[in-house]
Amino acid sequence: MKSKALGNDYLKRSVVRLKALEVYVREKSWADVVRESQETIELALKGLLRCNNIEFPRLHDVSNIIKDNLEQFPKEMHEQLLIFGKYSHDLRRDRELSFYGSEDLTPSEFYSEEDAKEAFRKAKAVVLGLIEKK
Repeated sequence: MKSKALGNDYLKRSVVRLKALEVYVREKSWADVVRESQETIELALKGLLRCNNIEFPRLHDVSNIIKDNLEQFPKEMHEQLLIFGKYSHDLRRDRELSFYGSEDLTPSEFYSEEDAKEAFRKAKAVVLGLIEKK
């Protein structure tokens, strides 16, 4: 499969994931909103990279890859991509914690509605921002 086709698939699937996130929000499953928002952003950013034939290692946060390859994107996207990279970096820290928790932290008790809505806002901004630039 060509990188562009695979990248477009990632972007299309990230749009579907936004719809799934709305279900988690309705169900007030705040930890799941945080986790799935991170995965949605990851998929969308990897789609962007693939569409631009930029290779990346198997990482959950590709913000450094975007930063290192910024010149391969139109100048008017640079600021937005740096913001999207920051969103990816910020949510990466919550990836495992929001899913598994720890001995002293239960995800459903730790993550708040505010945390979830902020994560969802970021995911929506990334996905819709990349789709409109496509």
